[in-house]
Amino acid sequence: MLTIYNTLTARKEPFEPLLPNVVRMYVCGVTVYDDCHLGHGRSALVFDMIRNYLRHRGYRVTYVRNFTDIDDKILARAAQEGVPWTAITERYLDAYRRDMARLGVTPADLEPKATEHIADIIGMVETLLAKGHAYRVDGDVYYEVATYPSYGSLSKRKPEDLLAGARVEVDERKRNPMDFALWKASKPGEPAWDSPWGPGRPGWHIECSAMSVRHLGENFDIHGGGMDLIFPHHENEIAQARAATGREFARYWIHNGFVEINQQKMSKSLGNFFTLREIFDSSGCRDEVTGEAIRYFLLGTQYRHAVDFSDQGLKEAKAAVDNIYGLFQRLGEATAPDAPADAALEGVLARFGSVFEEAMEDDFNTPTVIAEFQRLRGEVNGLIQRGLSRQASGKAYEAFRTYGRTLSLFQVPVKDWQFKELEFQIGAERATRPRLADAEIERRIEERNEARRRKDFATADRIRKTLAEHGITIEDRPDGTSRWKR
Repeated sequence: MLTIYNTLTARKEPFEPLLPNVVRMYVCGVTVYDDCHLGHGRSALVFDMIRNYLRHRGYRVTYVRNFTDIDDKILARAAQEGVPWTAITERYLDAYRRDMARLGVTPADLEPKATEHIADIIGMVETLLAKGHAYRVDGDVYYEVATYPSYGSLSKRKPEDLLAGARVEVDERKRNPMDFALWKASKPGEPAWDSPWGPGRPGWHIECSAMSVRHLGENFDIHGGGMDLIFPHHENEIAQARAATGREFARYWIHNGFVEINQQKMSKSLGNFFTLREIFDSSGCRDEVTGEAIRYFLLGTQYRHAVDFSDQGLKEAKAAVDNIYGLFQRLGEATAPDAPADAALEGVLARFGSVFEEAMEDDFNTPTVIAEFQRLRGEVNGLIQRGLSRQASGKAYEAFRTYGRTLSLFQVPVKDWQFKELEFQIGAERATRPRLADAEIERRIEERNEARRRKDFATADRIRKTLAEHGITIEDRPDGTSRWKR
């Protein structure tokens, strides 16, 4: 029986969908204001893998993954570049789809955008107001956290710890610092939609509650995303949706671990990230080949655990996948006049199938599956030496393809696979940048501090990213100052 680790209950549970043989799954997608980094790619491929395996088991899966296409970061980027905000969203929607295709992640069944669901969002806000879970302040509407006693049940945070890690908007008009915006009154020059409270736009959290309920119903099976979304985003989603509908909302909450660089979470705010585009474009291999190498590397770690990214790790993954495609070549050349190993192959494939199912049923244990693929490669290589018929060789090849399809591995035609070591240039490019003098670093940090004082976070983030490209990391102190190191 399939068991899944449920963040809500903090334990593995047997998976029992609400409807027989039907799974409804919602996953929080990206805010389209920049290129995706490898952390976004990991989340996308994890839930792609989960969707694939559920279908492999015979479930009829409806998979919804949203796009946040109206947000402060989008508006800041548009203002910075002097272009319409829609130009930013269109550019990075296209970029996301390009990167996912190169990574081998297939589109979700439904990919709703926040701006396409304004009516649903307004309807949910009206319900929350009517039930006493929200209040108006001028043209803004806030969710009142104190009206939902179970707040904190997903993140397991105590009331005194809830402020830590939350994106708290400073507003003296709020009844409690933890209250969060459901609807934001528009500012001059910002896009706005009409509402009963005046022109404005939705808050971040409400859009996912409204879209998931709209497309999957008030009660569905799986809600997923990265661990960074557990609090406050998913905590707020639960509070909103349950308060509005009186229903359970999602039964199973699945969260993937971070991608790290030297044991530190990869994030844009820290400047220690690689975009998928950088990784693909720094490789000398074909897109689809690089995509399989990245998938193999990331799936070699259980989805709930952090994975430490390195050029060496990705090179080793490429070499491992090369070995399997090399086996495919040998299987295609099998011309043994007799087949003394055919009978043994049946047992080898049966054993592999059993281990595959057992591992995937155990909370999608892909590291065991990856190891078993390499064990199977070694066993089949040995059988080739003993003699496999063309028919048996074809059966072995199809086993790799069929089981690999769940992980989107081994799907490239053998004739198109390029046996070539990946040549990464990201680190080399950074190493060849001119070394910044200490005085120049201090000047840029002061510019960044001034930008932060003006609340110009787009400029502050851009300066941090520029310094990171020169190998400079910044640590912000509580008193507002910053220190740096190479």
